Amino acid sequence: MSVTLRRAKPEDAAACGQICYTAFKTISERHGFPPDIPGPEMAVGFLSQLISMPLVYAMVAEESGRVVGSNFLWEFDSIAGIGPITIDPGAQNKNVGRQLMEDALLRCRERRIAGVRLVQAAFHSRSLSLYTKLGFDVREPLAVLQGPALNMKVAGCEVRAARDQDLAGCNAVCRQVHGHDRGQELGAAIQQGTAMLVERNGRITGYSTHLGFFGHTVGETNEDLQALIGAATEFAGPGLILPTRNGDLFRWCLGRGLRVIQPLTLMSMGLYNEPAGKFLPSIIY
Repeated sequence: MSVTLRRAKPEDAAACGQICYTAFKTISERHGFPPDIPGPEMAVGFLSQLISMPLVYAMVAEESGRVVGSNFLWEFDSIAGIGPITIDPGAQNKNVGRQLMEDALLRCRERRIAGVRLVQAAFHSRSLSLYTKLGFDVREPLAVLQGPALNMKVAGCEVRAARDQDLAGCNAVCRQVHGHDRGQELGAAIQQGTAMLVERNGRITGYSTHLGFFGHTVGETNEDLQALIGAATEFAGPGLILPTRNGDLFRWCLGRGLRVIQPLTLMSMGLYNEPAGKFLPSIIY
């Protein structure tokens, strides 16, 4: 039977969530890693939220009227992020993943999105191969870190909740580090009450939308990131994501009790600037 693609609808959340949970659990446990999502109910709730978001392009793949996969393109800012993409294990080897990815990339071209990124499970060689064939380049080796809250401060750095009036200052730091900002993501995090920023001498030098799997963080220096990490009450989800090329920060985290949970890979297509500062990506990018 041929596979067809269509826009996701709210009623698809249950099937998509179950597939998402099963797919991640299957591949993670096959390689000896804990699943990213602890249960199907959480996956259903998360994908239901994504399907309802106007700035997320949500697609499903069907075979004989049955949902067999889904993919999500985050269109919040000038750079788009892809994920999660998950395929029913019973529908593997039918090019479902390729079709969903090609559809997302076509959407990027049609909307003239400057660049698109994703974060890939480094132990999953098939997805690494697929994304590379589609034109993605490896940019950063990453590690998910988890552990107890550090409850510490960094001298000279003041951490506080980010407010609406801080948006311009935080966006300026992101543009300094990455060459673009993630203002809509940051604005949403401020409204949700998860965004924090760090100041030195009264000047914003870094921020985090959420210290954890779905939050991104930028800072001028490692001290800015250390201050934000040290102030976090927890590392949400599987943990925070750290570029392992930043050896100083990696060692600092390990020396304070954080431990590696799994390896990931940041990949990009289109516009990409080598970071001119320090950062922690989200699981989207």
